[in-house]
Amino acid sequence: MLKGLDFLDLKILEGLGIYGPRNMTAVARKLGLPEATLRRRLKQMLSQVFLQTNVYHTNIGLKKVIVFAKAFQGKEDLLYKCLDAYGYIIYISRCFGPYEGCVAIAAVPVECCSDFEQLLVHLQENGVAQNIKHYWSTCFQTVNIKINWFDEVSEKWRFLWKDWVHEVFAEGTELPFTLKDPAEYPQKADRTDIFILKELEADATISLKRIAMKLRKTVPLIKYHYDKHVVGQRLLENFQVVYYPFDKLASNGFYFVFRFENLVKMAKFARSLFDKPFALSLGKIFGEPSLFAYFYLPLSEFRNFVDSLGQLVRMGFLCGYDYMLQDMRMTQRYTIPYKNFENRSWVHDQEKYLQKISDLINAEKFKIEGRKDQMVPVLQEDWVTSHNVELDA
Repeated sequence: MLKGLDFLDLKILEGLGIYGPRNMTAVARKLGLPEATLRRRLKQMLSQVFLQTNVYHTNIGLKKVIVFAKAFQGKEDLLYKCLDAYGYIIYISRCFGPYEGCVAIAAVPVECCSDFEQLLVHLQENGVAQNIKHYWSTCFQTVNIKINWFDEVSEKWRFLWKDWVHEVFAEGTELPFTLKDPAEYPQKADRTDIFILKELEADATISLKRIAMKLRKTVPLIKYHYDKHVVGQRLLENFQVVYYPFDKLASNGFYFVFRFENLVKMAKFARSLFDKPFALSLGKIFGEPSLFAYFYLPLSEFRNFVDSLGQLVRMGFLCGYDYMLQDMRMTQRYTIPYKNFENRSWVHDQEKYLQKISDLINAEKFKIEGRKDQMVPVLQEDWVTSHNVELDA
């Protein structure tokens, strides 16, 4: 556990994940704590905790896609820059392992999905990525911190892998709306709604008054949009307590794709993770009984987790899985692209994105050619001369 966080701190974070951070008075009452205690403790945790809101992209006409891109050796940074140049990227990170390259998540206008796939082909054809896998996904189910694997007496995390394997089989099959294939991708937002969502993504505790000031609108108007549109039209997915509970020097992030033979087994597996401290988010692969997951695990427990997965495979519950390791030095998260939203629709300039990528590729070629021009060829001639002298001697 990170220094300074005790059982009560974790209990507060768990409560914020359950009840949401926008009404601290109600959260304190639910937890049976004085509000002053909750606020004081939360203020002390802000260097280790971030509170954000996740958008339900489905109801604003955006479809999520997860990309695993393996770079050609030496072009890892170029691949990162090219993916980052796309105007609808909401998350990107370097990764290593089977895919030495990048993991990216984009929220693409639903009518532009084929354009995005063309962009990925463009990266491969231009020698930036040697292999790219992409998975269209539902929105994500956030897994906020839970303390059932935390021992209050020793103040240490327990990793009950054997118990978890049994839980998988005993779980129910009902899934939240975030892990169900949507029948459609309606556009339910206007520009004011999108601005509010952007601000909530950046800070879940921001006041409506502050949003009104930024947008130069009245507070009653912003409150109307928040109540009737953002909440009423279900434009919010959930609140998230962003917290990495294990020692950062001895832990790492992992991206997994799990494959099942049917939706029943997938649902049981997903539900078994809803209260686990190592799980941070889940997404269902669109049209398949497969699951995307982002985990954060102590390196000392990773092999135990993989052993548990192997047991599930042998028992016929899990068909298989792939994983990549997150390079936590190079990770970036973005809010929804507010500037791309005009007249109640998303502007997707495919030619602009392709040109940006081409410019980055050409700039990299120019740098490489420049280095070649600076190389001094006399080194080889000197070697040949000295070698010949030795032969003559």
